[in-house]
Amino acid sequence: MHKILVLYPHPKSPEHFRQYYVEKHLPLAGQLPGLRASRYSFAIEGVGEVSPYFCVWEGEFDNIEAMGQAMDSPIGQQVSADVANYASNGAVVLHYSPTE
Repeated sequence: MHKILVLYPHPKSPEHFRQYYVEKHLPLAGQLPGLRASRYSFAIEGVGEVSPYFCVWEGEFDNIEAMGQAMDSPIGQQVSADVANYASNGAVVLHYSPTE
């Protein structure tokens, strides 16, 4: 299994972010080829302090190759480009293979 983790800082317009993210971006991301599962949350809490993040998304793929193919696909390119439509403060994108 291989995962993508996307951390979004607090946006300039939280309501615009939420609406766009739920209505437009998540349906687009849901079309990523090979995406096995995804989850997101707007309830991001810091440990002992305020979280610097507003939203988190996690996507799961079979392996790093499947993730790479998904992100290189036409839909993957659209998903990446779409971030500029709602994430006014950018995003932190990480990927990793969990160890058991």
